[in-house]
Amino acid sequence: MRTKFLQFAGAALIALGLSTPVSAQQYRQELRHSVAPCQGNGPAVWINVTDVEASRGTLRVQLYRGTEGDWLERGRWLHRIELPARAGSQQVCMPVPATGNYAIAIRHDLNGNGRTDITSDGGGMSNNPSINIFNLGRPSIDRTRFSIGREVKPMTIRMRYM
Repeated sequence: MRTKFLQFAGAALIALGLSTPVSAQQYRQELRHSVAPCQGNGPAVWINVTDVEASRGTLRVQLYRGTEGDWLERGRWLHRIELPARAGSQQVCMPVPATGNYAIAIRHDLNGNGRTDITSDGGGMSNNPSINIFNLGRPSIDRTRFSIGREVKPMTIRMRYM
């Protein structure tokens, strides 16, 4: 009888989502860039990245949950797309796992060394918040968060360099 109860209780917890959250299993998904998710019904973000300084190095586009605990925290990104940088403007399609609140950060690794070089690399974020010496490139989630439903959401993110 006790075994049956434990099996039932375990099944109930799983059904209610109280076991290991699915969200914890979705972090750090590296994706190949594809425009296909932005040609369907979504959810996805069709990003127009503007003011890219040079056609060298890599753009790293990362999608975060729109929570203070996840925003810009190491390893807490959901999706990452890396692609060669093109001077001027370029389009990036970022698939979104579900409807909800998210934020996007982009880094232009100009020399392709995989590290952030504050004096040369560029950056941009959803909603294009101002970045200054006081917030050191880490605006609050309230300034970068956006909501998305089942649509393909157009967004422009302007790159900034020191």
